[in-house]
Amino acid sequence: MSQSIRFAIVGFGNIGRRHAEHILHNPVTELVAVCDIKTELKGKVPSGVPFYQHIEEMLLQEKIDVLCVCTPNYLHEAHTIAGLKAGMHVVVEKPMALSVLECNRMIAAARESNKTIFAVKQNRYNPPVQEVKKLISAGSLGKVFMIQVNCFWNRGDAYYAESDWRGKKAKDGGCLFTQFSHFVDILYYLNGPVTDARGWVHNYAHLHNTEVEDTGSFTLKATNDAIINFNFTTCAYQKNMEGSITIFAEKGTLKIGGQYLNTIEYQQLEGTSLPEINITAKSNDYGLYQGSMSNHDKMIQNVVDVLNNNQPIMTTAEEGREVVRIIEQMYSGAVKV
Repeated sequence: MSQSIRFAIVGFGNIGRRHAEHILHNPVTELVAVCDIKTELKGKVPSGVPFYQHIEEMLLQEKIDVLCVCTPNYLHEAHTIAGLKAGMHVVVEKPMALSVLECNRMIAAARESNKTIFAVKQNRYNPPVQEVKKLISAGSLGKVFMIQVNCFWNRGDAYYAESDWRGKKAKDGGCLFTQFSHFVDILYYLNGPVTDARGWVHNYAHLHNTEVEDTGSFTLKATNDAIINFNFTTCAYQKNMEGSITIFAEKGTLKIGGQYLNTIEYQQLEGTSLPEINITAKSNDYGLYQGSMSNHDKMIQNVVDVLNNNQPIMTTAEEGREVVRIIEQMYSGAVKV
């Protein structure tokens, strides 16, 4: 019988509540505490679960195995290290942090405490992504020539008004950290590291409420010599349009598409074909906006499998750091237009 795992959550906004939902529904996990500085969120905490305003008090008072860090981007480092130092494993939402330097300090703290950081990259679980990963791992595509990544979403005024940290350079980091780090991760997951990045960024429609870009276009070079085009915007009119990755390779061409990498839109492969996949109702619905594929149940289960059954981690801290490194590289190679 699996050992019960006690979870606590710091940050009880949209994503924190998503974590809570899946912790409560997993038969071997329990939610033992929630922390958020906003007292009005206490009413959203499940009945019987203690609510704290201060993380230090929660970590001291409660017996916790795993801390889920679901706070704004700029707090990920501090809250992760606090959990590790208190003797807990930590699940940290995307992005892992806002710099490689912060990630390095988090990883050092994990090693010192002999605990594990689980980086949340739930889009890796998307069935189309998993099918393409198997294809690439088996060498069935041969040499990859070119990849195109398109991230065309909508983020309106209501989204930025909902939280005061969104769109602030020091707290948010920019679209590649907050909206599109999952796409950077899937690019890395499928094709490996990036060695060079050059591009352009601009704020077209959000000058009145953000300090960061809302649109960008990049050309990247991968270690396997593939050329990558990476295009993103939060200016899609009224709603999210597309989140896709197209791969041109020696033995095939394929496109993972839909709004959230949820379909196989195109395939022409040598000697094989992927299953027909078209998932239509699996996005994270946050009311005012739509997010990525909702696979947090699988992420919580991965924590259980790692801690109880010594299974592999889906996304290690080192992989989370590499995604941050690629984003830093992209921003450092960007020209503002």
